[in-house]
Amino acid sequence: MTTQTAQYEITRVLDAPREAVFAAWTEPERLSRWFGPRSFTAPVERIVVDLRPGGVWQVVLVGEGGFEAPLGGTYREVDGPGRLVFTTGDPDNPGDGPASVATLELTGKDGGTEMRFHQFGVNTDEEHAQQAKAGWIEFFDRLAEYVATRA
Repeated sequence: MTTQTAQYEITRVLDAPREAVFAAWTEPERLSRWFGPRSFTAPVERIVVDLRPGGVWQVVLVGEGGFEAPLGGTYREVDGPGRLVFTTGDPDNPGDGPASVATLELTGKDGGTEMRFHQFGVNTDEEHAQQAKAGWIEFFDRLAEYVATRA
């Protein structure tokens, strides 16, 4: 049973074509370069990307002392290079834990890409949503740096 919902949106303009940004989200070798907070690594061998509707994704973030933080979910829509919809956890059956649906839209803009990220969380209060948003902002700072060096 879902008890609380929260949502937010983050928009960034990245200095790379949308095909490169989409690849950074969907190819394990590229995803490992930016996904996660700066204090963690995302080893490519700990990333699963089954890029199709119903396919799973998983990234195991590794921190100091071997601390591991697995993140994952299911792809709902894959329409590259413009749109990706995926879950974190299982928002259709979240139990007591937080879960969400994230929608990524990529649009070409001034030689780069406008990235619009919308996340809708269930079993998520506003404080947890703001913490998640701050985390994604740090991820996207790393993404912007990565795609700018690859363009």
